[in-house]
Amino acid sequence: MSKSSGSAAEVSGAIIVMGVSGCGKSTLGALLAEALDCVFLEGDAFHSPEAVEKMRAGRPLTDEDRWPWLDRLGAAADQAVEERGRAIVACSALRFVYRDRLRRAIGAPARFVLLEASRENLWARLESRPGHYMPASLLDSQLATLEAPLASEKAVVLTSNQAPEILRDIILSQLRSE
Repeated sequence: MSKSSGSAAEVSGAIIVMGVSGCGKSTLGALLAEALDCVFLEGDAFHSPEAVEKMRAGRPLTDEDRWPWLDRLGAAADQAVEERGRAIVACSALRFVYRDRLRRAIGAPARFVLLEASRENLWARLESRPGHYMPASLLDSQLATLEAPLASEKAVVLTSNQAPEILRDIILSQLRSE
């Protein structure tokens, strides 16, 4: 499915691609934003320099580290949706309270897409990302923190072992059929 296979205007609000580091959020998010002709917000770009250094040093973030990050990201998503009608966000959003904080910051519907993968697959992806500040050593802490979306969240859950273009098409089809 491409831009021409359905109107981008059919999709509004924020679509937040979530999951642990290495699951493919950024790749899928960028593809969705291109297909929907909208803003793509990379959650990593909203971390404070202190949080980035903490992760680079192999120390997991705490809730206190994450609140200002989620607030900055939520405000940016809200502004993008207000200006353009929709936005795609890549954000780990590992816990319900993080997703809820994002939902409250965005003054429009926010849908979540969880990308899942095996620990082995995630580890291999993290090991092959040169220069990224998130070390593979933090994978287990992210997996331990991850709370699967509740049924009430109506999240789309996909396994990221398919090509990103296929995942994009699945999500676009589901969004446009809502």
